[in-house]
Amino acid sequence: MHERWQLQDAKNRFSELVDSVLQRGPLIVTRRGEDTVVVMPVNMYRDMTRPKGSLLEFFAKSPLRGAGLDLTRNKDKGREEHI
Repeated sequence: MHERWQLQDAKNRFSELVDSVLQRGPLIVTRRGEDTVVVMPVNMYRDMTRPKGSLLEFFAKSPLRGAGLDLTRNKDKGREEHI
């Protein structure tokens, strides 16, 4: 279970909050008793948001691969512009 801090405490003791996150991991900040945000070390955030492979690998693993979808680009330039 993640540690929880009330927003007012997090604001008043921000340096302590940062130290806690770096030592123990993510921390949840609450506002009016509701979970509001998660504070986490930047390396953990980067790991979570880093792409997990190339776009080519993503499409190769797609359940729609081999479904016969026509993905060719239409060469139509759209409607003619009327001034």
